[in-house]
Amino acid sequence: MAAADTAAPMLLFTDIDEPGLATREVYERRGGYESLRRALAMSPEDVLAQLEASGLRGRGGAGFAMGKKVSFLPKGAMDKYLVCNADESEPGTFKDRELMQKSPHMLVEGIVIASYAAGATRSFIYIRGEYVLQADALDAALAEAREAGYVGDDILGSGHSLTLVVHRGAGAYICGEETGLLDSLEGKRGNPRLKPPFPANQGLYQGPTLINNVETLATVPAIIRMGGEEYAKLGVETSTGTKLVSVSGHVQRPGNYEIELGIPSREIVYGLAGGPPEGRGVKCWFPGGSSSPVLTADDLDLPYDFDTLAKAGSMLGSGAIIVVDDATPILDVAMKTAKFYRHESCGKCTPCREGTNWTVKMLERIDAGEATPMDLEIMASVQEHIIGNCLCVLGDAMAMPIGSMIAKFKDELEAHMERARLRRGSGDRIASDSALAAQGALANDPRTMLGATGAGDQAPGAHEGAPGTHRGGA
Repeated sequence: MAAADTAAPMLLFTDIDEPGLATREVYERRGGYESLRRALAMSPEDVLAQLEASGLRGRGGAGFAMGKKVSFLPKGAMDKYLVCNADESEPGTFKDRELMQKSPHMLVEGIVIASYAAGATRSFIYIRGEYVLQADALDAALAEAREAGYVGDDILGSGHSLTLVVHRGAGAYICGEETGLLDSLEGKRGNPRLKPPFPANQGLYQGPTLINNVETLATVPAIIRMGGEEYAKLGVETSTGTKLVSVSGHVQRPGNYEIELGIPSREIVYGLAGGPPEGRGVKCWFPGGSSSPVLTADDLDLPYDFDTLAKAGSMLGSGAIIVVDDATPILDVAMKTAKFYRHESCGKCTPCREGTNWTVKMLERIDAGEATPMDLEIMASVQEHIIGNCLCVLGDAMAMPIGSMIAKFKDELEAHMERARLRRGSGDRIASDSALAAQGALANDPRTMLGATGAGDQAPGAHEGAPGTHRGGA
């Protein structure tokens, strides 16, 4: 879905719905692979300089500068790897899916250019197993790219060679974490690794590895085409360029939009996505997927960029904006979030394994009317102790949004537990009254008197049938 605001520059979504764009013929007709030819005519150092000048920050969640990440790889003739993280398992995120499905050659071209800058000769696209259609599109595009000499040995006579493999995952959120992804790629269970060493020094098969997100790598051809400094003029100083955002939840026009970083968040939620349904307002919104701390309607005028959202106590993350309207109980949002991360925890470290499960149980206590206001304070404290104490950020991914909901909607949560406590008390009284009434009815009805001998068709004390059965009197 292209951006609705025609004034916004579009680098990734220009005519994204053009028929046949997934084929090499149409992609080349639109200027595809010209950036690759231009990059291969430069030295790897010059290509890296363009990436650094662009100020491009990772689009997968962490927001780390891509050029700097490439520069961390050691120099030398050792085997180096490039891994494209196409797992896209963050709830609310679906932008990479559209890129891979509709313009797979853009990703392939970006990977080849980035591998040239990094000196990598082996690369992988790790795509989540559920993305069958997108993986098929990538396989077809890769076959066309190999046939044209864009991937393989001595690419376009440059001396640079690259093998590229599409690897389908088996479906696990933890494999979106870069070291868990590497273990899965090596055929192991997808568990996060202890860092350091970092992947740039010791990653896939213990070799230096560059890991980047789909959108990040797909942006590389545009940077080479425009020039790093020209690209840096888009957006704001510390958040340059354009960004794909996936807007979902309670909005009238959910979908993917390409925006220039730094625009007011309100323009995205209301201008592009149409805002909540008629008669409803925004209660809260996740700026960067379900793992980002929630913001409220008062924060909608904040510029949508990495640093501004961080200063506001949240993060841009993957660029997935999830809108929650004012008709939705915040406890329901918290419960769904916590249950998801409990289910996806690999269980390797205690703060995440125990913390996610305990948090779900506490939220269930609130809903059942068994909690007290003090439990909210304990929950908030537990979230703080989870953050920063896990092997990877999965524990943090639950603790940050849950902690923010407790902080921003404490009054609503207390009111919810009070209503639940009243319901529970009323239910207990009704059940107790019903039991007493039933007991009285039994005591007063002679037909139910167990001591009334001769009431059956068998004499008292007599026993018929299989052992263990008793019919008749007392």
